This record gives sequence, C-alpha cells and structure tokens, in this order.
Amino acid sequence: MSNRHSFLAHSLLGTSLSLVGCASAWADEGGFLEGAKTDLLLRNYYFNRDFRDHDGPKGLVAEWAQGFTLKFSSGYTPGIVGFGLDAIGMFGIKLDSSRRVSGSELLPVHDDGSAADNFGRAGAALKMRLSQTELKVGELLPDVPVLRYDDGRLLPQTFRGTMLVSREIAGLGLQAGQYRAVSLRNSSDMQDLSAWAAPGVKSDGFNYAGAEYRFNQQRTLVGAWHSQLEDIYRQSYFNVQHKQPVGDWVLGGNLGYFIDRDDGSARIGRVDSHTAYGLFSASTAGHTLYLGLQKVSGDSPWMSVYGSSGRTLGNDMFNGNFSNAGERSWQLRYDYDFAAAGVPGLLAMVRYGHGDNATTKVGNGGTEWERDTEIGYTLQSGSLKNLSLRLNNATNRRSFNRDFDQTRLIVSYPLSF
Repeated sequence: MSNRHSFLAHSLLGTSLSLVGCASAWADEGGFLEGAKTDLLLRNYYFNRDFRDHDGPKGLVAEWAQGFTLKFSSGYTPGIVGFGLDAIGMFGIKLDSSRRVSGSELLPVHDDGSAADNFGRAGAALKMRLSQTELKVGELLPDVPVLRYDDGRLLPQTFRGTMLVSREIAGLGLQAGQYRAVSLRNSSDMQDLSAWAAPGVKSDGFNYAGAEYRFNQQRTLVGAWHSQLEDIYRQSYFNVQHKQPVGDWVLGGNLGYFIDRDDGSARIGRVDSHTAYGLFSASTAGHTLYLGLQKVSGDSPWMSVYGSSGRTLGNDMFNGNFSNAGERSWQLRYDYDFAAAGVPGLLAMVRYGHGDNATTKVGNGGTEWERDTEIGYTLQSGSLKNLSLRLNNATNRRSFNRDFDQTRLIVSYPLSF
C-alpha cells in the first residue's frame, strides 16, 4: 500500500477514536452517556481456496490477516426527542500474502496483483429517537431481508444513507431506508451501488420499506417488503416464519417469496424472476435437522445489491445461494450444540446443497453442489472469556465455473467497555 493510502487508513481509525472521545465529552454535558457502549472486535482470519485446476490463471488463493472493528453507540439526550451518535472504525493488517495467492477479499488488491499491507475506514451516524421510532443518518449496517450487509471476511461491509425503524405498536415493526453509497468488505472507499447480476452497472441509490408482525407468543412472524435499486430492479418480498413446540421437539418453518422486475431505465436490461423457498427445521436435545427447498423461476437470477449477503434465501451457504435463473435446489443440514452433552460453547454443523437447471452466462442446464462443515468453540470463562475459534471447510463443484476446496480459520475476541 502507498504511503498516502497507509496514512489514510491510520487517519480513518484515528478519526473514529476521536469521535468516541468527543461523544463521551458531549455525553457528560447532555446526559446521553446512559446506555452508551463501546465494543472492540479483534478478528484473526486465515483463508485458503484451492481451485484444483492448477493450470488456470490462479490455482490457489491463500491469505492471513488481522482485523480490528471498533463500534461506539451512545445513549440519547434527555427530552421528548433524543439525539445520539454511533461511530465505527475499522482497520485491517496483512499478515501473509503474495501476488501469487492474493484475492481472498480479506484485503484490497493493487493493480499489480499484490495485496495491500493495511487498509481501514471510519464513519459515523447521527441518530434521533421519538418514542419508539428511531432515525439514523450516516454510516450504517443494514440488516433487513432485502439488504443484509456482509460480514463474511475481515471487516464488515457498510452503507451510507438513512434508515428509519418504528415499533410503536406491540409486535409490529416498520422500517424504511435509502442508501446512496457502499464500502465493500475489502475496501477503504465508498462507491456507487450496483447489482450482483451486473457489478459494473451503477445505480444512483437503493430504497426500501417493509413491515413485520410477530404474534402467537413471538413464535410466528409475517413480513412484507418492497425495494428498488434505482434504474436496475425493483423487488417485492413476502415471508412467513413459525416455530411450534411438539413434545420434546421444536418444529420450524421459514417460507419466502421474491418477485423481481426491472426498474426505470433498466440499465442491465429486462429483469423478470420469481424466487420461492422453504426452510424447515426440527430440533431436540441439541440436535437440529434442516431441509431447504428453493426454486428460481423466470429469465433472470434472484436480484440483490452487489457485495451484500444472500442469507435471506433458504439455501444460502458459505460460497453460494443457488440463485441462478431457473435454478432448482435443495439442502440438508445438521447442527449439534454440545451444551446438551455438557460442553457449552462447542457447536458443529454439516450441510449439503445441490442445484440443477441453472441458466448462466455459459449456457443452460447448469448443475452445482456444495458441502460445508464447521466446528466452533467459544470460551465460557476465564480471562479470555468469549474468545471464539471457528474452523470451516467447503467443497464446491459447478458445471459453469471452476471447482474449488476451501478452508477458513477465524479467531474472534470481542471486548466491551
């Protein structure tokens, strides 16, 4: 990384720390320190992806990095209308990489193919609260069904814009927002928004509104959402979730339906798809079994903002979500919580997903499968309480893209002040 960019990264982190200090001083005067909190997440991340085809342009991607994410969230000033401040500062450091194995998205990559030595960014959001309604403006981490920020690498993706959340009626949540720029998980910069279907085609903004209602002792949820990536796509989403105790078991169901259409000047062309999924679960004594079924109908893939997570879908996995045009997929998954066997903090997961009939840029009738395994442990006591280790492995085989095997080791240590 150049000296200019290195200086920028350090300055950004310093700016965030200054924001925390300023907010604390303001809190003493205005009283919004009550309810304030500061969290620091230390994340050490090793990523290895073996493409198996070593005659290809890059047969192996392997990088190791250390990340720091500092979040400050104030309380609110007293009065009918309360004001506050949220701030975030992020910094990542390269521990091991080279031009031959870069490209894991843990770190930015220079034009010569080498990974940056370090990178970072910082931002803040002003917030206002009236009764049970909250408005935030600035650097945000949206996590709603139509736009979920991605935190799957060293540092989280962030968006710049406005979000409104209202919970004036018991059980009913109303949300709306608008975003004009995004910083990807391996970037220090803000850029225009785009869609996964065509990352090079830019949009002027993303807008959304939605409602969710929880009832039946919080066991049932119904939701309806609408979003628009301006001049690219508009999307409607409907969702029903339910959990039902049956003896020693808890049965669950998560049903979702997306309708995607092109919007405005249709900068990526015609968009026309329907995506339906069902994710069903059965849990007892630490064991949980899942069955996922999903179908994309129409001439377009499922639409989402570039860089965002696809975890709303029923068959979202470590490296894909089976969302190509026309694709049919299913998933089997098994989780075990070892707390049921007297070892709290130890979790294990294995799942397999398979898709067929996919239409991609290379043609029709594409097939793919993915097998994921993960084991994780979180320390329950001692000086390193809450330190967690996660080891996961994925095997991906696709008729329309390169095959690969992947291993990730993530050590996280959250601190609260």
